[in-house]
Amino acid sequence: MRVNRILLSVSLVVVALVLQVSVLARLHLPGAVPDLLLLTVLGLALVYGHVGGALVGFGAGLLADLAPPADHAAGRYALVLCVVGYLAGLAKPENGRLRSATGPMAVVVVAAIGTTLLYAGVGALVGDTTARHVGLPSLLFTAALYDLLLAPFVVPGIMALARRAENDPLADTNSAGQNTDIASGWLSGGTGLRIGGQRNGLRVKAARARVARAGRIKGVKRL
Repeated sequence: MRVNRILLSVSLVVVALVLQVSVLARLHLPGAVPDLLLLTVLGLALVYGHVGGALVGFGAGLLADLAPPADHAAGRYALVLCVVGYLAGLAKPENGRLRSATGPMAVVVVAAIGTTLLYAGVGALVGDTTARHVGLPSLLFTAALYDLLLAPFVVPGIMALARRAENDPLADTNSAGQNTDIASGWLSGGTGLRIGGQRNGLRVKAARARVARAGRIKGVKRL
């Protein structure tokens, strides 16, 4: 990943985790807790693609595993967000721009449900049965509902920041210079002539024309 991607991803993940722990987790909403960290990973994955989404998801999940008041095994949420970030990155549009909000909203709902199921499944493998006592259906419904309501305020802004960070003025200048060179080469290659050769030829022709004019003028004077 590029340096600007890493800096932006780390900053957004840290801010999302702080808001999640200090604000959203203390709302005491029924069922699940709105997952701001998941929405951050989804927004970045829709811009960076599946590889970037997997890396951001793993780093964000690992940070959430180590940050207090985490009460589960380290690496559990990292695995979940790594898989979700990879799959969400596969939904990245080819031209980098989304035509409508239907696609991202569908990705948010699927990711919210998939994250809850995958987290509960990994917990069952390590002996954590908390999801059974809380009620998995209610967790799935509330997780999808809360994330869907929060997504319009989070995902578009994160995608806009990620796209702006991708625009490098130096890279644009270099690419413009490259395109100019390519265009010049294409023109010279297409006509079979070189620009320098054309200029020299014009100069020689102009000099010959001057000599011819001077000769004509001298001949008229002699007559």
